[in-house]
Amino acid sequence: MKASLRLLFIITFVGSIFLASPEADSCASNLSLNVPILFDTTNLQCLSVWDAQSFILRYVQTSANIWSFVLSTPDTNSYIAMGFSVSGGMVGSSAMVGWVASRGASGGIKQYYLGGVTPNQVVPDKGNLQVIANSSFITLQSSRLFMVFQLETTGPLSWLIFATGSTGLFPAAPSFALTKHLDKFSTRIDYSKANIGSSQGVGNSSSQVDGIGSQADSCSSNLNLSVPLLFDTTKLNCLPVWNAQGYILRYSQTSPNIWSFILSAPNPNSYIAMGFSPNGAMIGSSAIVGWISTSGAGGGMKQYYLTGLAPSQVVPDRGNLKVLINSTFITSQSSRLYMAFQLQTNQPLSRILYAFGPNGIFPSAPSFALTQHQDKVSTTLNYATGSSASNSYMNLKRSHGVLNILGWGVLIVMGAIVARYFKEWDPFWFYFHASVQFLGFVLGVIGVISGLVLNNQLHIDVSLHKALGIIILVLGCLQIMAILGRPKKESKVRKYWNLYHHNMGRILIILAVANIFYGIQLGKEGSGWNIGYGIVLAILLTMAITFEAQLCSRD
Repeated sequence: MKASLRLLFIITFVGSIFLASPEADSCASNLSLNVPILFDTTNLQCLSVWDAQSFILRYVQTSANIWSFVLSTPDTNSYIAMGFSVSGGMVGSSAMVGWVASRGASGGIKQYYLGGVTPNQVVPDKGNLQVIANSSFITLQSSRLFMVFQLETTGPLSWLIFATGSTGLFPAAPSFALTKHLDKFSTRIDYSKANIGSSQGVGNSSSQVDGIGSQADSCSSNLNLSVPLLFDTTKLNCLPVWNAQGYILRYSQTSPNIWSFILSAPNPNSYIAMGFSPNGAMIGSSAIVGWISTSGAGGGMKQYYLTGLAPSQVVPDRGNLKVLINSTFITSQSSRLYMAFQLQTNQPLSRILYAFGPNGIFPSAPSFALTQHQDKVSTTLNYATGSSASNSYMNLKRSHGVLNILGWGVLIVMGAIVARYFKEWDPFWFYFHASVQFLGFVLGVIGVISGLVLNNQLHIDVSLHKALGIIILVLGCLQIMAILGRPKKESKVRKYWNLYHHNMGRILIILAVANIFYGIQLGKEGSGWNIGYGIVLAILLTMAITFEAQLCSRD
């Protein structure tokens, strides 16, 4: 009877793992807070402004000069911030920052002025936002933070910056100093149409742009440059290649071995780059880089060869691209850069990289050294069909984490629990154990493979995480081989096989759990993932301890 109850408990737990889903916010759901709001929330516009962190922004123009905002985010166990910027850069922006510490024990909301990039230049209770008195508050509900405030303005700035702080660190009296953000995202909003414009990831950058309604480029508009081109532009193929940054690429095969390109991008007050890569990676690629300062003081255009990731390994005036003489130029028009060039080749490489540099920093004589890009994207271009696919890594990163957590961190552990505490249910325990372990192994293998692919795309140093993952995979393969070579119960070597099989499994589980938490830290997924898997692991551990106590008392 006790065994059946334990079995029912563990099967119920399995079902909860796969069927349960945490409550989340979305624009499809109604806003329902436990605290009253001073303005009408029925007509709020709603946007998903930062998909990677599940940031939801609701807003409405309450009156002619009052705008109301509700920012909904997962509880990061730190501060959340929403900044209003003139150009998309952090420096010079004013931000509303809110936090709820110790899971609801205390919290606060303040305006900060970002006078620089160091913590002492981020000044509390200062800024250019006219916050209406008693309109701001922050609350924690269903594991999400809801930060509410109203601004007195006829039109808020369209460039918004969203950020999360480091886990466990909060502004505190008396200074209320703000620690450096853990992650941030900059985006531009058209308030009248409730849609997202250009956006950029982690880093300090700004794009010199006009206000809402400023002239932009698109494939539906005619190319009308103020300078003459050496090739025909009427038959150019056109496609958006980096929607988040508003990059537009036009190209055509001018002759059998001549290809013409025009890259249009918002002027980031730094360089823009278009690289051709044999495999989609930066290393080994050759890039055309162009720049014009927003003041118009100077500009230039060069080919660079990327022999490595360090700035010293990016070599100017080198590369594998055969650029036609006098075919390259760059111009600034309507706050956009247009970079044109021609290549002598039968077929350009299809793996294309796009990047832009940090604000205000340009290549200059005599070295023309290129500073590290602020953001980049890798795409694949089909020249024949005129289609481009972004090689986004975010979904792959999340899939890698989920697969490994479920495979190595949940199913393998559950299979081990069943094998140790349910042997009186022979042979059911064995088939259940083998099935769960095999499913966990398959998910784990897919997770490891996705991690290797992700590492090849990102080119970041995760040596320890990678090594542990490979060791875990090898141990898993050895366990599968051990099952295939399992001796009979009456065999003399069966006890040695048991010793080997059980201890190798324990080592695998310990390494897997450690590597999962380490991977969550590397992926900067915040406290939510740590807490979620920690709860699952605590339940499994509690079950194991309970069953072990019953087993010992029975013996």
